[in-house]
Amino acid sequence: MKAFAYLFLTLLFLASCREQPETSYTAIRSLKGQETEGLDPDRLKRIDQMIEEAIAEGEIPGGVALIARNGKIVYHKAFGQSNKEQGTPFQKNDIFRIASQTKAITSTAVMMLWEEGHFQLDEPISKYIPEFENTGILATFAESDSSFTTTSLTTPITIRHLLTHTSGIGYGMIDGDPRFRKAFIKAGIVDAFTAKAVTLEENVPKIAQMPLHHQPGEGWTYSEGLDVLGRFVEIVSEMPFDQFLKSRIFDPLGMEDTWFYLPQQLADRLVPVQYKEDGSWKIFETDVFNINYPIEGARSYFSGGAGLSSTARDYYVFLQMMLNKGEYNGVRLLSRTTVETMMVNQIGDLWEGGPADFNLAFSVVNDDYGVAKGGLGGPGTFEWGGYFNTQYFADPGEQVIGILMKQTQGNTGDQTGWKFKQMVFAAIAD
Repeated sequence: MKAFAYLFLTLLFLASCREQPETSYTAIRSLKGQETEGLDPDRLKRIDQMIEEAIAEGEIPGGVALIARNGKIVYHKAFGQSNKEQGTPFQKNDIFRIASQTKAITSTAVMMLWEEGHFQLDEPISKYIPEFENTGILATFAESDSSFTTTSLTTPITIRHLLTHTSGIGYGMIDGDPRFRKAFIKAGIVDAFTAKAVTLEENVPKIAQMPLHHQPGEGWTYSEGLDVLGRFVEIVSEMPFDQFLKSRIFDPLGMEDTWFYLPQQLADRLVPVQYKEDGSWKIFETDVFNINYPIEGARSYFSGGAGLSSTARDYYVFLQMMLNKGEYNGVRLLSRTTVETMMVNQIGDLWEGGPADFNLAFSVVNDDYGVAKGGLGGPGTFEWGGYFNTQYFADPGEQVIGILMKQTQGNTGDQTGWKFKQMVFAAIAD
């Protein structure tokens, strides 16, 4: 009897030695995972250090970073100063000029109308904006007066071409070809944002008069095509573009801080643009456009390619809707099948050999070279950024979103964009 009791107690003791540490470790690890959705907290701290070092080394004055996983924000921090001259610290709810991050939202508006059966993607834009019937390819250009001649199109510009930057339309002041910059200036075209009393209805027909870089569908040229689509949305929906976005996207999703022109009560949350001069950060000013366009001026031009201002949190909501295949918090903007169509490579091999392709709203990491390159996310990771130094990405496989909002101009050696992305993916520990 004593031998049996001794054996029983020994086995019980051994079992407790095996189970207790394992159960305790599992519980602690599970709790840790719940807090950060599988992102290692210690590795997330590396991002803090990286951004703080970039500020100390003068690469950036600061910014706001947000990371989400599995539909939950697990990291949202502000660093540095939004106005170094006044010593104003960045706040998590600061509003940034997001510039080209506007493009994906405009594309979403287009696809919402597509779902309603208003048009097909391969219809010519001239069906809705007749001025594009006479658009041609650049043939000759006179430096003396910026006049030009064109040759006829063999393929009309379609809505799909405009969504994918394959229309051949140029981009004015940021165009890689100086001939197109000069032609846009001569025509008085608004390139992206303005405080002047200009409308899409006035500006887009002027874009239609500009020469194209190439035949539609035969090249990838970053373009003002999304401004054209802003006007297209107005025509199809019979609503001003800003009202369409507010009533159909921003209000339903609860994106209360996303506007073309900020209401007065939000104006003081718009952070200034900074640039570096003689080692010091200063407030950016330019004669090319009014840098305070979100809070000053006529408030009449709703640039589908670059006009919006927003917060990191608001843009997270938009990206999460995309990761959720068109739905967020019980509100569905797009069908799952529509989002799947949007996320497929639409440009073939026009970026041949590169790590990314282009879909109907974003650049997207491809399965081979993109994944092998490392630090860009898994296949299907979609991303873009903005002229005033903002970036975002979202990986559907890992269900992770990263947003890094800064507001600078000029080359300061800023390396935080690629480092942030690389370090977010390196923090995945589940």
